[in-house]
Amino acid sequence: MKIKLKENRKNIITDTTTPVSMYLKIRDKYINSILLESSDYSSKDNNYAYICFNPIAEFKIKNFELKISLPNKKTISKKLSKSDNVIDELKDFIETFEFESSFENDKFQKDGVFGYMSYDSVKYFETLNLTNISHGDDIPEMIYCVYEHIIVVNVFNNITTIISYSENKNSIIEIEKLISNQIINKSHFEKIGDIESNMNDEEFINLVNKGIYHCNRGDVFQIVLSRKFFQKFKGDEFSAYRKLRSVNPSPYLFYFDFGDFKIFGSSPEAQLIVNNNKAEIHPIAGTFKRTGNDDYDRDKALELSKDDKENSEHMMLVDLARNDLSISCNEVSVEKDREIQFYSHVIHLVSKVTGLLKNKSMNIISNTFPAGTLSGAPKYRAMELINNYEKTKRNFYGGAIGMIDSNLNFNHAIIIRSILSKNQMLYFQAGAGVVAKSNPKNELQEVYNKIGAIIKTLED
Repeated sequence: MKIKLKENRKNIITDTTTPVSMYLKIRDKYINSILLESSDYSSKDNNYAYICFNPIAEFKIKNFELKISLPNKKTISKKLSKSDNVIDELKDFIETFEFESSFENDKFQKDGVFGYMSYDSVKYFETLNLTNISHGDDIPEMIYCVYEHIIVVNVFNNITTIISYSENKNSIIEIEKLISNQIINKSHFEKIGDIESNMNDEEFINLVNKGIYHCNRGDVFQIVLSRKFFQKFKGDEFSAYRKLRSVNPSPYLFYFDFGDFKIFGSSPEAQLIVNNNKAEIHPIAGTFKRTGNDDYDRDKALELSKDDKENSEHMMLVDLARNDLSISCNEVSVEKDREIQFYSHVIHLVSKVTGLLKNKSMNIISNTFPAGTLSGAPKYRAMELINNYEKTKRNFYGGAIGMIDSNLNFNHAIIIRSILSKNQMLYFQAGAGVVAKSNPKNELQEVYNKIGAIIKTLED
């Protein structure tokens, strides 16, 4: 029997406030709130910021234990086996709810679930056994929530839609009063000590050499090898998010508060987008460092576009994206080929691969996870080697975070250029795509280039 959630809403003008200031007011009253933004407003689809709060249902998996909590206080627990289809379990959870609305032509998401799947979720999709230990950053492999309240901000016309599925008729009035309040509590963030890592530079260079060895042997064409960093802190990590979004504006900006841990970031890359039966993957591979000098950066961008190693690496991952989509899609094609895109600290080659879904199944999620740009090619063998050689579990790094609506449309970012906060420690990670022609010192520098925005964020 479906759980019916009836939508109430109100539109208000919010031209004197921002999504960040609204979120600051909301999170002071409501725990476990989330904020999603974008600095990529090149299309009308990206005009919206979302603030979601007061989760009323949760889908959570950790160590093959599935726990579901529902609005009627009912809790379901299930021990998963390798034969269980976790994506079908998630689909069933979403379809437990019937979202009733009088508004059918919205261009923004107003229902469904918001959450993440960690890189380690791959053990539910493949026969892969992940054996590495955690480094204090252990979190559930998946969490998806249904939220009672959603604030949708159109950043172009400053019209904000307050949506509530609460039976309390006054909830929208209370939310409007809260976000209209001019008082914002100040927060403080301070790092403690220096950044540490789970391996030193020499160890990472040795790791890259192992990757080159396996490429030359023909085990893989490419493998993405990474290292973890961590930083102690005190205070409010939302202040770090605010600085990160300023230092490194990106298509996906997000802050998810799950109570005992938070995930926040500024990711440039979509894991997967599904909208009206059209699926998209945007492979990012090929990276040069930015200098801040526009003329020099333009020259470097031209150099990147002609670099044999970077182009070869990129095309391997475009082919992998095509293969991944072909499992679930027809008419797979490359709509955009190796566009140059500039970010705060790096220049990337970016393509767009699309296909039309063969059916309404959500298995395209597992068929395309994790991104080839975070694993390598062939993907399965690359992941085996990653598990063998990287010192600790990736956990959140290389996973996906975002939203799935009630029509099973899907929009998730890859969790890169992102931070996990847990027990007063910040964890972040970056990797480099290793191929036979790789220069180990260049791959080491690529890691530092990719964490450059986070390093700047954490500077005093």
